[in-house]
Amino acid sequence: MAGTLQFDLVSPERRLASVAASEVQIPGADGDLTAMEGHAPTITTLRPGILKAISAEGAKSYVVTGGFADITASSVSVLAERAVPVEEANAALFDGLLAEAREAAATSADKDGADKLVADILAMRAAAGQ
Repeated sequence: MAGTLQFDLVSPERRLASVAASEVQIPGADGDLTAMEGHAPTITTLRPGILKAISAEGAKSYVVTGGFADITASSVSVLAERAVPVEEANAALFDGLLAEAREAAATSADKDGADKLVADILAMRAAAGQ
């Protein structure tokens, strides 16, 4: 596959992906971005969302809740706080994430940030079809 970059996704529990991808769509904390071969070196933090890698094997999507992505011209390495393939994500997972976010929002001094976290998780749930 011409025009690829190495994509690796790991969480504390496991390695979820290591493939040659043509593009990686990343839910960045400062906005969504797509990394492709030749991308300028970038490090970004992740917000809760759907990360998608497109490769010769097809498109694979993952639910991520945070972490960071290190992007170079030839690779994307994502270290996620939590990551689960979308097909493994279920209502119980999203209910747990939402409960954690709402509990944090109730006690957080940063009300706007906490409310955004809840909104991001609700949007991620909808995007995952849950």
